[in-house]
Amino acid sequence: MSYSPDFTALLTSGGRVVRDGVEYVIEDRVVGIVTAPSGQIVGCDPLTDAHEAPPFTATVPPGRYELHAWVATIHQGFSEPDVRTVALQLVAGEQPAVRWEPALTDGRSPAGLGADGFFGYPVDAGVGTLADVVAVRALADWDFDRLDDVYIPAQVPPAPAPIDAITDEATEANVIVVSSGWGDGVYPTFVGRAADGQVTVFVTDFMVIPEAAAGDPARAE
Repeated sequence: MSYSPDFTALLTSGGRVVRDGVEYVIEDRVVGIVTAPSGQIVGCDPLTDAHEAPPFTATVPPGRYELHAWVATIHQGFSEPDVRTVALQLVAGEQPAVRWEPALTDGRSPAGLGADGFFGYPVDAGVGTLADVVAVRALADWDFDRLDDVYIPAQVPPAPAPIDAITDEATEANVIVVSSGWGDGVYPTFVGRAADGQVTVFVTDFMVIPEAAAGDPARAE
């Protein structure tokens, strides 16, 4: 069975979601503008997989696009609230998404979904991005010292902890990283399409909000 998140829960600023007695309060934060000279978008952990991460088959016109981090403040009993990045959204058009599909790379099809019901990219450094393939491949050429100086802070700030740098000087293509949910893992990305079929958004779900169980309210106002 294929996995599909509750996009309304993930992408509603001010929304309150309750799962198994835990409350997630959602907030939208614009973390930067992605310059996409090729229009081929990659979802990956660019600190560990910039050499090999393939672009999605769904593309957008070359341009500059807003990148949003959706953050949840998590309230559980008497514990101190925790803040986590629940989703990363690249906004590629003004029209609303009316249908969603897995973001696939070459050689993958919905029929080949794994046991978890999704294709995802691996995270091993606790960060994720949605960026142009030009920017990601340029970052792959950086040595560790440069990568460390720019993208690995001595003290990690609270989520979404965005860091933005131009990685390809010729095109000014950049890579913006944010903290990835609970940290390392495998995270799926989805493509939202407008009524005319055009790609309007990419969303990576960092799997922070569990799927609804019986008795859970889908959303509390």
